[in-house]
Amino acid sequence: MMELLSQMWSLLGLLTVLQNILPGQLLSLLHSLWGSLQDALTPYSYFDVPEFLGSAAVNPNDLYRQVHLYLHRRLLLHPPSPPPRLTLTSSPPSSFFSQLSPNHSLHDSFSGHRLLWTHHSDALHDSLEERRSFSLRLPKRHSPALLSPYLSHLSAAARAIAVSSRDRRIFTNSSASSWSSVAFRHPATFQTLALDPALRSFLLSDLDAFSAGRDFYARVGRPWKRGYLLHGPPGSGKSSLIAAMANHLQYDVYDLELTRVPHNAALKSLLLQTTPRSLIVIEDIDCSLRLTGDRRSKKRKAAAEEGGEERVTLSGLLNFTDGLWSCCGEEKMVVFTTNYKGGVDGALLRPGRMDVHVRLGACGGHALREMVARYGGGEAAADEGEEEMMEEAERCVRDGVGMTAAEVGEVLLRNRDQRRDIAVRELVAELRARVGGESEEEEEEDVVAVAEGREKKRRGKNGGGWGGWERRVRFLGGLESFTKSESGRRGA
Repeated sequence: MMELLSQMWSLLGLLTVLQNILPGQLLSLLHSLWGSLQDALTPYSYFDVPEFLGSAAVNPNDLYRQVHLYLHRRLLLHPPSPPPRLTLTSSPPSSFFSQLSPNHSLHDSFSGHRLLWTHHSDALHDSLEERRSFSLRLPKRHSPALLSPYLSHLSAAARAIAVSSRDRRIFTNSSASSWSSVAFRHPATFQTLALDPALRSFLLSDLDAFSAGRDFYARVGRPWKRGYLLHGPPGSGKSSLIAAMANHLQYDVYDLELTRVPHNAALKSLLLQTTPRSLIVIEDIDCSLRLTGDRRSKKRKAAAEEGGEERVTLSGLLNFTDGLWSCCGEEKMVVFTTNYKGGVDGALLRPGRMDVHVRLGACGGHALREMVARYGGGEAAADEGEEEMMEEAERCVRDGVGMTAAEVGEVLLRNRDQRRDIAVRELVAELRARVGGESEEEEEEDVVAVAEGREKKRRGKNGGGWGGWERRVRFLGGLESFTKSESGRRGA
């Protein structure tokens, strides 16, 4: 044993002497030959993934970041035994993030083969900086067939992690042609919304199909986008549904305020600045602009042009949603909301612009029970008296007495510190007070129908001219104010 150690020390001493005597080029050549000999004899192939591309360390290698994320997920889902040394980091508001420590390894498996990742960190000569990299070890015989599909699998998994963990933003057009944003942390989800079960199931299925539809949309030759129209009375949950859609898809939200957009060119500029995986929201489309004002007489149109008037037009909005420029960027959804679907121009309603029309109205019996259970602290079994009151509330709903989700939520919210049966009793009392009276929604529909009938008569007298459309828009605008004031008086 001592003789073996003595020989090893002698060999090391000889190598040290040769390193000092031999030229650097010769030493480099010998080192290269030794590495080639090792590669020829080993049954593995090795692939390096540096943190930066090139020697300047200014161009990050995206594959390094993807490997970093992938191994983090691997450590969480399949922790090895014994575990390797890990480095822990934290970045609010996310939780702790674990990564493989330098000069430690982690095994992975793919298609029945065992792979090995090693994290390297080497200090630069005469510098405090480090060069980090990952090395991948694959079986040499199978590496040509394994490498490409394995890296595709790794990249897809890393993208999914990046999407789910990133901080999402909500944007608004703060100026004529630019966006500003804040963090988007709305708590609404499809589990907290008071929706009919069939509608909830349809929406989730449609959203999931759209999110996974990259290949489908490319195959049929359509831009990867989809339009929604959410319509219903105020307080029916349109904005909450938008938030739930964004949370489900993990999309950013662009809240477009049309009244701040001066002309079609600015609208196009805002569209081009939106990013993939986003919801573009235009709320109260019937009130934002008098879009049907485009359909006016030539005389008024010429007068506007002479006066230098600039504004977003109906044709500009149509091109925004379904024109050639709408295909700039992929995986986008455009969501419109309105209180009165009849106030929206028919050209905007067709498929391709508003593909899915979702009617949100008064809460049904199932939604009432869901909200009572949620506000009351869970699915605890109700006593007999509470069940009787819930059945009476459902009878009121079946008889046509309606309360929106916002109204039901307000009754339950102000009784959150009371027993649940007290909140249910007040909810039933509110429904009873509405029995025998026409709901606000029905009144609005009746008034709109009367207004449309009167407008048709005016158009007949005017020979069906475009001026009738403009008067109708002004009339509906006044009608909206009237119905809101009537609603306020009833609420008081």
